[in-house]
Amino acid sequence: MRFLSRHFTNAARAGATFASQVGRVVALAGALLPGAARAQAVVPADYADLQRWLDGRVTFDTLPRRAEPGFRLDQTLRFDGVRIGEHFLGQRIGTGPFGHDTIAGAAGPGPLAVRPGPPGHNQSVAFHRGFGSNALFPLGPDGFALLSGRGEGAVAILFDHDQQAVGLRVHAQYPAPLGTGPQPGRLIVQFLRRDGSRVATLSHRLAPAIVELGWQRETGAPDIAGVLILNTDPGGVALDDILFRRIPPLG
Repeated sequence: MRFLSRHFTNAARAGATFASQVGRVVALAGALLPGAARAQAVVPADYADLQRWLDGRVTFDTLPRRAEPGFRLDQTLRFDGVRIGEHFLGQRIGTGPFGHDTIAGAAGPGPLAVRPGPPGHNQSVAFHRGFGSNALFPLGPDGFALLSGRGEGAVAILFDHDQQAVGLRVHAQYPAPLGTGPQPGRLIVQFLRRDGSRVATLSHRLAPAIVELGWQRETGAPDIAGVLILNTDPGGVALDDILFRRIPPLG
């Protein structure tokens, strides 16, 4: 989304610093997410395949097109079958070493519930030229007013019905014209059951431009009630086209 992050003073130092530090950020994020990872119960799935059988898709085009910073949204967002906020009830938001949101604490107690961030630090929606449509920008610690705050926050997605597979498209920074920009960071995705317990946490290396990601339960069990998304990308991320099953299967 941005060629250079505010965290780096020149392109050469940016690439070296971020590459050497990102592993520690991912490890920190994993430590902050409740429940140490066992053998993963969620496996990657092809986004295009998911499009063929998942009947729900969240886009952000119900709002008019508006260039960044777009619309500041201080409450949770409601769609058919989905509610989106910053975190789940019981979790606490912190700030990582590069100015991104981190998560501490377990979701709960009780049924999974999504909560917004503080005013100006929740979400925004703006027209994104990479997607060619509106997209969701999670607002990080620097908030809506600053370019450095857009795309560096957390996103919590709560489904009305438990899911066995989900997908989304994510955009990191645009390719640098001279190839001197910092390396893209990672997307860290936590999958939660309705009672707040963790199914799995996966980490994905991002790339400039759009990455399509899909996941499904290894056992086929439809027990993913919520998804929490963090990132360590130096320019932040934008999200669009969230896939899910709107109507639960019979039987």
